Amino acid sequence: MFSIIIPLYNKADYLVKTINSVLDQTFRDFELIIINDGSTDSSLSVVEQFSDKRIKVYNQHNSGVSVARNNGVKYAKFEYIAFLDADDWWDSLFLEEMYKLIMGYQEAGLYGCSYNRVKNTILYPANIGTDKNFVEGYIDYFQVYARTFWSPINCSFVVVKKTIFEEVGGFLDDLKFGEDFHLWAKIALKYKVAYLNKEMAFSNQDVNHNHRALGNNKYYHTSTHFIFNLSFLENEVANNKPLKKLLDGLRVRSLIRYHLNGKYKNEVAIEIGKVNFTEQSNYYNFIYKYPKSVVNLFFFLKKIGSFTKQRLIRIVLK
Repeated sequence: MFSIIIPLYNKADYLVKTINSVLDQTFRDFELIIINDGSTDSSLSVVEQFSDKRIKVYNQHNSGVSVARNNGVKYAKFEYIAFLDADDWWDSLFLEEMYKLIMGYQEAGLYGCSYNRVKNTILYPANIGTDKNFVEGYIDYFQVYARTFWSPINCSFVVVKKTIFEEVGGFLDDLKFGEDFHLWAKIALKYKVAYLNKEMAFSNQDVNHNHRALGNNKYYHTSTHFIFNLSFLENEVANNKPLKKLLDGLRVRSLIRYHLNGKYKNEVAIEIGKVNFTEQSNYYNFIYKYPKSVVNLFFFLKKIGSFTKQRLIRIVLK
């Protein structure tokens, strides 16, 4: 029924919990495909501790997460693909609930569920922008995302039909940041999205910053950052207000450091020039309209405050 794809690059410290969360699923009809993307730590040794015959490991030279996931789908033998990052994990009922969602909403091309964000070992239920009493059903992916800017779907709590994944071309190989949104948007333009408003997965924010897409003050080249590769959505914006709101919100959120530090100045200016700032909060108007020196000072002071807060939290939790 399900082919589960885990892209793996130097996640030895988290992998046992991730794999166990798959093997502990109440729904048993699955295979687990691990694509080792050139790991240089002990990740492969960790995988070798597991003897379950449903686990299949394939190695590739380090080529990035998009290539790893695409290759995983090529090896998949089942009709439905579930992705899981190597540092996240599932509730034991995840696949069972996804199976029920698929059976109940077969017109969908994409299936997802709510999740818990894990920070400092504390669980924070995702603030998904569904209606207050929504339990499950079809959603407007762009509208739901644009309400709270908590992503309703990412690569650790999603199921997609393999034929649809292949139809839209899978993940864009070059993308290293936002590659999942790029794909979900392509699917959501053509197919319905079914959603379960129940936390069935755990998004781990306690990962070493060097191993996270947003960590270590990374700047992605315009060819690898999703914001600069959304031309396929341009013709949709005029007749889709939720999509326009979402894209503008993603622009102002993801390009702050690029704007303040002059990275890819011309390209960033083009993207920010598309934003309707009358629909943005005072916070983002401040960031993009005020002198950069003033804004940078604001963030410097904010960083000191955040550092102090985190230190206090760690002391209390000890």
